[in-house]
Amino acid sequence: MERAEEVARSLPAVAAAGEPGRVNPALLKALAEAGLLGDIFRRDDTGYAPTSATALCLIREGLARHCTEAETALALQGLGAYPILLAGSAATVEAWIPRIAAGEVAVGFALTEPGAGSDAASLTLAATRDGDAFRLSGEKTFISNAPDAAVYSVFARTSDAGSRGITAFAVPGDTEGLRGTRQTMVSPHPIGRLTFDEVYVPAAAVLGEVDGGWRVAMRTLDMFRPSVGAFAVGMGQAALDAAVAYTADRRAFGRPLREFQAVSHQLADVATRLHAARLLVHDAAAAYDAGGRTGHLSAMAKLFATETAQLAVDVAIQVHGARALEHGHLLEHLYREVRAPRIYEGASEIQREIIARHLYS
Repeated sequence: MERAEEVARSLPAVAAAGEPGRVNPALLKALAEAGLLGDIFRRDDTGYAPTSATALCLIREGLARHCTEAETALALQGLGAYPILLAGSAATVEAWIPRIAAGEVAVGFALTEPGAGSDAASLTLAATRDGDAFRLSGEKTFISNAPDAAVYSVFARTSDAGSRGITAFAVPGDTEGLRGTRQTMVSPHPIGRLTFDEVYVPAAAVLGEVDGGWRVAMRTLDMFRPSVGAFAVGMGQAALDAAVAYTADRRAFGRPLREFQAVSHQLADVATRLHAARLLVHDAAAAYDAGGRTGHLSAMAKLFATETAQLAVDVAIQVHGARALEHGHLLEHLYREVRAPRIYEGASEIQREIIARHLYS
């Protein structure tokens, strides 16, 4: 985490130079040159392999404390590429992962649809047979790095068997019939819609097995959900650090704000919750790395960490007062950044449902 923090401190200027709502190629290149993308796409004599969930969490928390744009750029590369890395053929992996790891191209994770968000298994993007190949027709929305990505991990319906009728594909962004538009979000990350009009995808582009795409998606999300919690913890810690520094010096009614119990005890509660969130994140990541049953642990980590980060930022703003709401202030930035993690990769309500089902399993 210390190396990630050191790298993050050098990246705010690179991040600021990018165009809001678009992939920042210079930022991807900087992450690659610093070795952080290489850390999540490890290469040895036998090829590429996933990193550990624990290492991913440490990197994401370290980046989030000092440059959320860099954290998001790294996370979107990982989320979009891991279905390819986990389930792609050797040729597909070799075609894309080296370029992604080098920061040369962006990649997207295309699961969500206008009518299939939290209920992702109800997706309707159709993949119909065309000989040994497929034709994809439909729409995806809130897709990472769209429409700038060079390749997307796309999940489409190949049969009517619910979650057992979904197949994953690696689809190049310049494929004929594939179009994208940008979506303007509260926090201006590269997010967009994709429209598929009879997009031809060869059989070699299938990730894993036909009708086995849901397993690919869940393997990816189970690994990344704890690290969403790590991202949240990093933002929450940045907010707490700012609040502690401010209240240590700011005076009101003749004494520092830190001497008001109504202020210091709020920060004490935030510090306690952040420490608990970090432990939950590390526990879920360790369980994933050990190969255990981790769905409920990942859900607990993401739920508690993202909700805690929202509280941490809100408390930090409250003790700062109106100055924290000025455009460009760190806490104004974090206030916009911290909201989305409670929704994406499974909203808080979905995480509670996962936990509850585990209780009765």
